[in-house]
Amino acid sequence: MANVTLKNVSKSYKDGVRAVNNVSLEIADREFVVLVGPSGCGKSTTLRMMAGLEEITDGEIFIENVLVNHVPAKNRDIAMVFQNYALYPHMTVYENLAFGLKLRRYPRKEIERRVHESAEILGLTMEMLKRRPKELSGGERQRVAVGRAIVRKPKVFLFDEPLSNLDAKLRVQMRMELQKLHNRLQSTMVYVTHDQVEALTLGDRIVVMHHGLVQQVADPVNLYERPHNKFVAGFIGSPPMNFLKGTILAEDGDYYFQDRNIKLRILPHFYSRIAQFKGQSLTMGIRPEDIYDKIFAQDARPEFTITATVDVVEPMGSEIYLYLTCGTNNFVVRVSNQDTAAMNQDLQVVFDMSKAHFFDPQTGVAIS
Repeated sequence: MANVTLKNVSKSYKDGVRAVNNVSLEIADREFVVLVGPSGCGKSTTLRMMAGLEEITDGEIFIENVLVNHVPAKNRDIAMVFQNYALYPHMTVYENLAFGLKLRRYPRKEIERRVHESAEILGLTMEMLKRRPKELSGGERQRVAVGRAIVRKPKVFLFDEPLSNLDAKLRVQMRMELQKLHNRLQSTMVYVTHDQVEALTLGDRIVVMHHGLVQQVADPVNLYERPHNKFVAGFIGSPPMNFLKGTILAEDGDYYFQDRNIKLRILPHFYSRIAQFKGQSLTMGIRPEDIYDKIFAQDARPEFTITATVDVVEPMGSEIYLYLTCGTNNFVVRVSNQDTAAMNQDLQVVFDMSKAHFFDPQTGVAIS
């Protein structure tokens, strides 16, 4: 297999739109890297440039340490799986799997061996191999699309939102199958999605993109717990991180995050970074699971507790999302399904300030 390197890669169109802006990235051999971000962030364009389906405006792309800027897609030894499956409707599953190998003039016995090997890996039965795509479910078609890539035994697998056309249950199932596939093949995989749950569950490392720029590259745990900026913090996580606006107050040697109806003591390990913002506005971020109904909180000291009004109660089965308002700030709390909070109720909630994040209100860059 192979490593992939992007050095200062950019893509601009004739109308002046810069879809990808100076992206540098190192993807190790056998690594599973996920590019994630909202629609229009440049992730699919970046993938298509790796594949050779989009011309590069600036920069260099290397596959297995070989510069491929001017190498045609068919000669890059990559395989791409598309969102719409891209199967030939008039061919059987077997013929779809074998087609690329026939074009490359592989011997018939080698084609048969590879097709049956790929079918076994993906759980495609002999009966399925005889069917045409219209006779398959969405999940089965996606397996065939992946199988067509596997038979090639490429250096790099590229996936462009392959699960977005599947229903929720099938997406979960296919995510597990892709994880198993990566473990079995031990191949280099680059995967594009707008779904941050897919990104967190699949990627060894995740590349978060926004407006054509790489915002952060990290493993799932570090990305979730140590976001570099407000965009990453708000994009990764479901429900997303809460953002509260307030002012930094210094009082009796301590620092507080304060708004009209909020006063929360900041923990000392933040002081060295927060001190410069004394008397200034600041954004505090905290995830829904790090705010507790006072009844269930282990540490309910007054300096970590505020009173808020319940606007919406959203049952989610094993847990409940409470949408709260406190003064000018709105936020979400994730609680146990044993919680009895009701709409329009005033509720005391406790913030785990050890899990707080602070962001510069102008730049959005994380202070902590």
